Amino acid sequence: MARTSSPGGLSGAVALVTGGAQGIGRGIAEAFRDAGATVVVADLDAERAAEVVAGPGRMSALRLDVRDPASVEETFRRAAERHGRLDILVNCAGRYPNTPLLDMPLAEWDEVYAVNVRGVMLTSQAFARLPGRDGRRIITVSSAAARSARVGASHYCSSKAAVEMLTKVLALELSPLGVTVNAVAPGLIEVPATAGLAPEYVATLVAGQPVHRMGTPAEIARACLFLAHPDASFVTGSVLDVDGGFLAGTALPPS
Repeated sequence: MARTSSPGGLSGAVALVTGGAQGIGRGIAEAFRDAGATVVVADLDAERAAEVVAGPGRMSALRLDVRDPASVEETFRRAAERHGRLDILVNCAGRYPNTPLLDMPLAEWDEVYAVNVRGVMLTSQAFARLPGRDGRRIITVSSAAARSARVGASHYCSSKAAVEMLTKVLALELSPLGVTVNAVAPGLIEVPATAGLAPEYVATLVAGQPVHRMGTPAEIARACLFLAHPDASFVTGSVLDVDGGFLAGTALPPS
């Protein structure tokens, strides 16, 4: 895979970002484009994906339903045919509703797992089955919620914990193919989807972490750029926390 060795340089690489039409996924797609990669924005919302790629740079859009094996197979086939290969997969498509367990419809639980876990499995499988050279990358987007319980998020928290273990298993299974697999675990990130959170929830969360603010999609993107870079070739099966120190624990006064 022809890529530069400069920091952040992905010249010549082809990346596919699921959920790339908005939020963190869009930030990752645009950062990879700016680093020189050709980027496929794959999203269930085809219109939004088309808006993302309308700007400058080597980008294309494909509709992708990560829950559907036929859609995944077709999307990866078309992306590989269009660009000749795929070097990087970023699994960012996700669902994160908030419903207490006693009120949760089974359909909501199943939907979260279908997107957050089944989707990562299907897209990673399709990517790994494509022919390619050593040095290919899979990056999954987990969450600090994988290791920090949240009221009303039993499906989301447990699905992200599953993603982190799936990342580690894939790192073992795909290493003979020359594929590294790592995860990025964001904390609370300022995207349109978090605008509807209760102000007291946001204030309490950020007050209890060392960096007293929400993160940005660009900060998650920079972590993904590191894991995608050739200099990260000795990193696999890892989870990189980008959470303002949230998982480090709450800063307490001296005892």
